[in-house]
Amino acid sequence: MTDDIAQHYRHIITAIGENPDREGLRDTPKRAAKAMQFLTAGYQQSLEEIVNGAVFESQTDEMVLVKDIELYSMCEHHLLPFIGKCHIAYLPSGKVLGLSKFARIVDMYARRMQIQENLTREIAEAVQQVTQSRGVAVVIEARHLCMMMRGVEKQNSSMTSSVMLGSFRSNQATRQEFLTLIS
Repeated sequence: MTDDIAQHYRHIITAIGENPDREGLRDTPKRAAKAMQFLTAGYQQSLEEIVNGAVFESQTDEMVLVKDIELYSMCEHHLLPFIGKCHIAYLPSGKVLGLSKFARIVDMYARRMQIQENLTREIAEAVQQVTQSRGVAVVIEARHLCMMMRGVEKQNSSMTSSVMLGSFRSNQATRQEFLTLIS
């Protein structure tokens, strides 16, 4: 598969008017192919594989919050990165998820081509599915290179998206507590 992707990069390099055989570009198609495979590795992963049974019984019933999970993803419209951080909270209902699994869930979904709004929802629904919690809240704050490098070229713009499920959606006090904790 790497060779097939590399061949397409070689064609792109030629189509923009560059010589793919010049010294600096000779290995670029293969390097770019490997990079694209890494950046989209989430297609080869599943939620079950990522969680790997790391759901544990617990009496904890107060909010659990994991803040500032770094992420990068690929905008499906321009194939340019968006980079930011994700905050996840949930209200356990007899089960808690291993801490590192939140970052792994974020990475799995982020390493797919998509838009930020959908990424936010995918993460929230995955945490809900795995924990069977009373509620899940996810906020992503990101900067989009498709808006910074091309088009309107706004360097200081960022986007915030949120998804609230269960008690975070229905209970204003719970939602406010989460929003206060991440600000």
